[in-house]
Amino acid sequence: MQDRGTRAIQTHLRPWLMDRFSQGMSEFLLFWVKQAWAAFFSILFLLAITITTLIWDPDWALYRYDFLVFVALAIQVVFIWAKLETWEEVKVIFLFHLTGTIMEIYKLSHGSWDYPEDGFLEIAGVPLFSGFMYACVGSYIARVIRIFGMVIAPYPPFWMTVTLAIAIYVNFFTHHYFLDIRLALFVATVLLFWRTRIWFFPLGTPRWMPLPLAALLSALFIWGAENVGTFTRTWAYPGQGQFELVGLSMLGSWYLLLYVSFTTVTLVMRDQLRPEPYQPPAMPQTRASVMSN
Repeated sequence: MQDRGTRAIQTHLRPWLMDRFSQGMSEFLLFWVKQAWAAFFSILFLLAITITTLIWDPDWALYRYDFLVFVALAIQVVFIWAKLETWEEVKVIFLFHLTGTIMEIYKLSHGSWDYPEDGFLEIAGVPLFSGFMYACVGSYIARVIRIFGMVIAPYPPFWMTVTLAIAIYVNFFTHHYFLDIRLALFVATVLLFWRTRIWFFPLGTPRWMPLPLAALLSALFIWGAENVGTFTRTWAYPGQGQFELVGLSMLGSWYLLLYVSFTTVTLVMRDQLRPEPYQPPAMPQTRASVMSN
């Protein structure tokens, strides 16, 4: 099911681009427009974090962290009202908010990072808006699958992917006390998904990318968003200066967490998973045929 924005991209923007640019350039531009549309929740939330940092007065009656909770809820309500998200995607966001908040409570108690500002809407020192940061990731994954009509194949046995996701999630907790098996988990992601391709259709012509590469590139963008959070001092890591980049170890953490995120999405949305290699339909390569798709 396409939302209004996706339909507008398909019916209006795509022909407009094809009239003005080559097929290759049109496909490139449309790919990034669709990516931005898939990440719209995340973009709006990052803008809210950045803008409130610039304008917020500590003497105001409402704490910035609490305002961010209301902003995230407002975005969510508008998305549902405008039918920009399906109820399946809302379920995904709820699961991410729950698992993300649990991890935040645990990590904050172990001093992994800190939230330097005050707020009323918090649990065990964790501001409630933090759960929406994880929900941003879930929203993006669910929306990008739908917007691009992705097919993920050949997909490993589902129980294996769930087992790996649980092992990754548990290791984020247990490595504080026991052996950190992160390197083994990196290897496991490649071994389990090395044959898995993500098929997507920016302009009609089928394209694909290995799933581990897609996870790494997505982790890189999330790592960049994390730097926005630390530059604005919305959260901070021990010993990190305000304009000091987040350590690359967090890039690895996000790479692993993306497998947890992707598996969480598949608990609700599995229609795009194929156990066998996917053979996309043959597509004529003429400009006119691309325009008609």
